[in-house]
Amino acid sequence: MTTITEQTAETPKLTPKDFASNQEVKWCPGCGDYSILKQVQTVMPEFGVPKEDIVFISGIGCAARFTYYMDTYGMHTIHGRAAAIASGVKALNPRLSVWVVSGDGDAFSIGGNHFIHLMRKNFDLNYLVFNNQIYGLTKGQYSPTSEKGKVAKSTPFGSLEEPFNPSELALGAKCSFVSRSLDRDPKHMQMVLRRANAHKGTSFVEIYQNCPVFNDATFFAFSEKETKKEQAIFVEHGKPLIFGNNEEKGIKFDGIVPVIVDMNTSGVSANDLWIHDEQDKTKANIMARFFDNTFNDEHFPRPFGVLYAEDRPTYEQGMQEQIEELVARKGKPSLDKILSGDKTWTIL
Repeated sequence: MTTITEQTAETPKLTPKDFASNQEVKWCPGCGDYSILKQVQTVMPEFGVPKEDIVFISGIGCAARFTYYMDTYGMHTIHGRAAAIASGVKALNPRLSVWVVSGDGDAFSIGGNHFIHLMRKNFDLNYLVFNNQIYGLTKGQYSPTSEKGKVAKSTPFGSLEEPFNPSELALGAKCSFVSRSLDRDPKHMQMVLRRANAHKGTSFVEIYQNCPVFNDATFFAFSEKETKKEQAIFVEHGKPLIFGNNEEKGIKFDGIVPVIVDMNTSGVSANDLWIHDEQDKTKANIMARFFDNTFNDEHFPRPFGVLYAEDRPTYEQGMQEQIEELVARKGKPSLDKILSGDKTWTIL
C-alpha cells in the first residue's frame, strides 16, 4: 500500500514494541483479537513507515478497540462509519498509511453501504474485518455472517436468512484485493498483511477470529491439526489447488464446474489441476463460492490466502489528476463557484 521509505541514520529502526501503546489491552481471555494485534504489530516495522504517518480507523464493536492499542494516530469512530472516515483521511492526505479495522457486524450490517462503496472506489488503504460470525460487544446476537439457522440471543429458534459471503461481496463490489486468513495461523496472517500493505488500492483482509465467549471454536476446523488439511486450502499464485491429509486431493474443472478429484485413484496429476491465478476474477468468484459448497453438492475446502489482486488506478490518484487538469484549464476556482455551479437564479 505505502511505499517503503529508505532507512537513514536519522530514521530510527522501529520494532514491534514501538507499535504497542501504553493502554491496557481489554479483550476477553482467549479472544482472537490478541493474535491479530500481535501480528499487525509484528509486521508494521517492516514497512518502513514513520509512526506519525500511520492511521488506524475503527467503528464500533470489540474489534474497534484496536485503535487504542496501536501507538500510531487513530480514531475510534461511530458504528458502521469507519470506511467513510478513512476515505476522508486518505483523500486529504494520500501519503498516509491508512488501516481500517471492523468486525463483521460493523462492516456488513450498519456499515454495509459504506463497505461496498469503499471497495469500488479503490482508495489506497487496508480494510481488516475481524469475522467471528457473532455480535460480541452486545453479548451474542447473530450477525450478517452467521450461518443460516444460527441460534443466538436475537434468534432463539434459528436465523432464517442466508449469510453474507464476505469475499464474494467484496468481489461483487469491485474490490481490487481480496484475501482471507485466520487468527490461529500467525505466519499466514503476517504474509497476508504484507501482501495487503504492498498492494496499491483497497486491500480487503477477512480474518477469521474466535470469540471464546459467544461463538467459541466456530472456525477451529480450519486450524486444528486433525481437520485443517481436509477443511482448508491455502492458495498460492501459480500453484495447483491441492489439499487433503496426504495432499492427495485436488480441484480441477469439469467444463466450467470445479470438481474434487483423488489423485491416487483418478489418474489426475497436479499438472491437470486448477492453477491459482490471482488476476483471474472469474476463477476468484468461483473460489469465493467454495464457501457455499454449491457445486455438485460437494463439500469444498475453505480457501485462505490472496484470492484476487488487480492493479488499477486508485481513487486519490484519479482525484489529484482531475484537480490538476481543472486548474491547468481554468485556473484555481473559488469555493463559492464550486458549490454554486452553473445553475443559479436571481430572485427579484
